[in-house]
Amino acid sequence: MAFNWQTFRIRALTALVFVVVMLVGLLWNRWSFFVLFSIVHFGAWAEYQRLVSRFNPQYNNISSLHRYAVRVGGWCLLLFFTNYSLRISTISFTDVGFWAGILFMIILPLIMFIDSKTVFLGNIAYSIGGILYISLPLGLLMELRTHWSEDALSLSYTVPLLIIFSLWINDTMAYIVGSIIGKTPLSKVSPKKTWEGTIGGVILTVVVICLLAYFTKRISLIDAGFISGIAAITGTIGDLFESKLKRMAQVKDSGSIMPGHGGFLDRFDSLLFAAVFVWLYATIAL
Repeated sequence: MAFNWQTFRIRALTALVFVVVMLVGLLWNRWSFFVLFSIVHFGAWAEYQRLVSRFNPQYNNISSLHRYAVRVGGWCLLLFFTNYSLRISTISFTDVGFWAGILFMIILPLIMFIDSKTVFLGNIAYSIGGILYISLPLGLLMELRTHWSEDALSLSYTVPLLIIFSLWINDTMAYIVGSIIGKTPLSKVSPKKTWEGTIGGVILTVVVICLLAYFTKRISLIDAGFISGIAAITGTIGDLFESKLKRMAQVKDSGSIMPGHGGFLDRFDSLLFAAVFVWLYATIAL
């Protein structure tokens, strides 16, 4: 098949813009981090609800109030996990998230109860599942970004960056190793993934991250090894989970926000799983 320069240019430009936006959001300050992942949160929710509506048409029958209230209710977790580090005047985002979260805990069940008279209770489960799948992981990632001091050398910078770099390295290494020696399919959900590529990706990710930790001295080798390994393994599971959702919905991509690269869930599916398990490790060990 002839090389398509037009497609290549679109994919390359999209990738460049994506990397620039990500680095600005990740590195500038806590406000940029919050804004970046708030956008990811609402974008991922829109795609998640479209996917659910495709393999469960009854989900289309939920009210607009239900559809949007659950997104905002989930966003309250991001507000709450800012750890009093973000505020406007005397108003803390954490307090807003806490009280708004309580309000939504009262209002959302009422909305869902009213909806349940005309739609299946399974739709309520899908909405609650979206909070656990999207909102909670991004809230915990926000907690990692605000847990320690704002100093550029603190773990508040290091741990979130370590997660994301581990996922990027794992994706690249797994693809390279799988392309060279991959023979054994990992899962029917994602036929292109192989056990050889997956294992090789995890091992090389740990090696690369540990080398970075050794030379930068930002985190211990043991913590770097555990965090990168956890991120690589759980990130792969997150990738498979999203692939399963797309297969059920019979679509190739979750969205088209990034031409040639898919949607928000396509880009952040691994992060949604990795953030939870790295947060657990960080809470226990760091």
